[in-house]
Amino acid sequence: MNGIRIFATAGRVLRQLSHDPRSIALMLVAPSLLVGLFAWLFSDQEGVFDRFGGPILALFPFVVMFLITSITTLRERRSGTLERLMTTPLGKADFILGYALAFGLMAMLQAVITVAFAVLVCQLDVEGPLWQLGLVAVVDALLGTALGLLASAFARTEFQAVQFMPVLVFPQIILGGLFMPRDQMPDVLQAISEWLPLSHAIDAVAAVSAGDEGWDVARPLLIVVAFAVGSLILASLTLRRRTP
Repeated sequence: MNGIRIFATAGRVLRQLSHDPRSIALMLVAPSLLVGLFAWLFSDQEGVFDRFGGPILALFPFVVMFLITSITTLRERRSGTLERLMTTPLGKADFILGYALAFGLMAMLQAVITVAFAVLVCQLDVEGPLWQLGLVAVVDALLGTALGLLASAFARTEFQAVQFMPVLVFPQIILGGLFMPRDQMPDVLQAISEWLPLSHAIDAVAAVSAGDEGWDVARPLLIVVAFAVGSLILASLTLRRRTP
């Protein structure tokens, strides 16, 4: 790995994104619009948005960053850009970490906008510090970025990248504790949910929203970070130079 190459790759990705306003809008605006739609849907039912708004903050940025990252990275392979870059001293880890850095910066901006919109506009009631909620939202978006990079390493087309959603994303949404508390699930499904990173992301958001402190927040957050790092390592090991 080389820091200069990583930052150069991140800079190239950010320059490309600056010429794609639709992707920028999807990353920065879409999660807030979805949160706002959810809040509006339950505006007449007191307490519902406060109960589910926190987990929704973990869900929407995660899904959006997964889609954008997987499709954009795969496009690099299919266009031959990655193959040309690999003729230079740029390594696979430099490529993956450069992309992770670029989309990580976008994820941070996305998380700040989404949390601010949920709290200031949608009136989400949060017992814990707002900076903790923002931190958890950033880590959740980074998890989506890391899993998107991992999915792009295995997919051959943009359509296949989208098809990874039923495999990597939908089971995590169903078993993450959004629809039913995980301790009320059947034992087998509860055990599976413990191995799904989005479950711990939702736990972290719920802990901050409830005003919990210390290990109640740090434990699920560290688990999500570990999954994200592991996904980036696996993506760098399995990345192919081009798509046949």
